[in-house]
Amino acid sequence: MSNQPHVSYRDDCVALFPGQGSLTGGAGMQWRDSPHWSIVQRVSDASSIDVASLLLDASDADVVRTDRAQIATYALSLVGFHELLDRGVRPKYLLGHSLGEFSALVASGLLALEDGARLIAVRGAAMARAATKNPGSMVALMGGDDRAREALATLDEVWIANVNGTGQLVVSGSTKGLDHLLAIHKSLGWRRATPLAVGGAFHSPLMAHAQKELDEALANVTWGTTDSVLIANVDAKVHQDASEWRELLSRQLTSPVEFLDATLALPPSVTTTIEMPPGGVLTGLTKRIRPFDFQYAPSSRTELQEIPL
Repeated sequence: MSNQPHVSYRDDCVALFPGQGSLTGGAGMQWRDSPHWSIVQRVSDASSIDVASLLLDASDADVVRTDRAQIATYALSLVGFHELLDRGVRPKYLLGHSLGEFSALVASGLLALEDGARLIAVRGAAMARAATKNPGSMVALMGGDDRAREALATLDEVWIANVNGTGQLVVSGSTKGLDHLLAIHKSLGWRRATPLAVGGAFHSPLMAHAQKELDEALANVTWGTTDSVLIANVDAKVHQDASEWRELLSRQLTSPVEFLDATLALPPSVTTTIEMPPGGVLTGLTKRIRPFDFQYAPSSRTELQEIPL
């Protein structure tokens, strides 16, 4: 990311970059006095979307839409990351969830801020169109074991979308497929099934129509280099080469987010997690996956400045 201050890496830290499900109305209010709020305008200019209005004025109902939530979350996460750099902290490890991978790539320097904004604008709009063409949604499943997970493979039009923890999955599917799942989930071994307020069946074959548009946009990006360690959603492995990330971001549209395995791929030396705004969701997930000594998810610039790092 251009104009980043020189800050030494912290090998004991991972920065977590949330996906679109973390955003709520007014999430930017506690960050608008940041000297890095200009990032929001840069993202707006690159994407042709009024991101400041989404972060400051939009309601919860307004920001749930895919083509709005993604770009607003991206901008706010990077405002928070620059605030962290101002504190003299630069996590060596970067881990994003779905959309958050774009934020992590910009934070690493592999992807320019404006290029990331344009990619997300294309991605969000393409995903919204794919959701219109192939309607569907997502359901969170809790309290299942390996057998309950295997039972999902017997269902029609239902696919695992996010592996967020042990016994905690999110599935995508058609309306018909998810209605059937909700009716029988306990017989499959799941204690609880909760429909999610999302705009489509993300990370599933129903997003295939969005892939071509994103691939064309990815082909026009100039990539940088990085010394950061990025762990990919698709395979939970470290990737630092730009050509690999072009393919990974494409595959991510129709493949599950392997967040459980990606978190477990962090070495034991990583003892601190810092979640970028709008934060909280990933901190909750990671604390149930493995122990960390310190976990922070500042909801305001003041909270971030007060973290004892």
